[in-house]
Amino acid sequence: MHKKGSRPPKSEDIIVEGFSLSFENRQVFNDFNINLHSGSWNVLLGRSGVGKSSLLKAIAGLLPTGSFEGTIKQKNTASLTDQISWMTQDDLLLPWLSILDNVLIRNRLCPTKKNPPLIEKKSAISLLQQLGLGASLDQKPNTLSGGMRQRTALARTLLENRPIVLLDEPFSALDAITRAEMQELTHKHLKNKTVVMITHDPLEALRLAHFIFILIGPIVCEARSFSPESSPIRNLNDPAIIQLYDVLISELSMGKMTI
Repeated sequence: MHKKGSRPPKSEDIIVEGFSLSFENRQVFNDFNINLHSGSWNVLLGRSGVGKSSLLKAIAGLLPTGSFEGTIKQKNTASLTDQISWMTQDDLLLPWLSILDNVLIRNRLCPTKKNPPLIEKKSAISLLQQLGLGASLDQKPNTLSGGMRQRTALARTLLENRPIVLLDEPFSALDAITRAEMQELTHKHLKNKTVVMITHDPLEALRLAHFIFILIGPIVCEARSFSPESSPIRNLNDPAIIQLYDVLISELSMGKMTI
């Protein structure tokens, strides 16, 4: 049905070693280690407040210097700098820019005299059309629904075209049908990239992940790992997947809510 999520490390794997972090006088991680597999979808599950987003911030290099202990690097010791694109829970759209200009923001932030630009306009328009936003290219964020804003942020992240992609609940604002469509489109666009995604939905993890990691609190010392036998994207009606869902729910129930 499934196997423990282990595999001989590859040189591009992201290695987190001895990670310890406290926040507002509460210890969140203590001597935590995890191997995030390159070229695969690594999905993090855990109860609310367990520290999933903090771990993503640490990988992205966004935690203040000295705020944590441990090392985060690729096995080949390569720096993660400039390799990562990150989609946060908040869409972070600039309110004075249109949808199209928001997803092309990298061209403004990193101007270059080279042609073509970092992100081609026609590529951005094509992706927005695939995301169901083709009729809204000139709209401003304050005119959009929550789901449309989230899809705009997703487009911006995909257009970064970085080898490592961090996704913090990227489909949470979408209805069930749109969510399934966006999952498939995103999986296609990120083929062979190293993806680390947070979700609160075990079924979403089972549909998309090559490797599932469950963080158990209140102080996270380890991650329980699972790797379904079949390849994503999976049929959630598969009896083996339904059985593994029960296992994941049982594992999650062992953790205490921290907020």
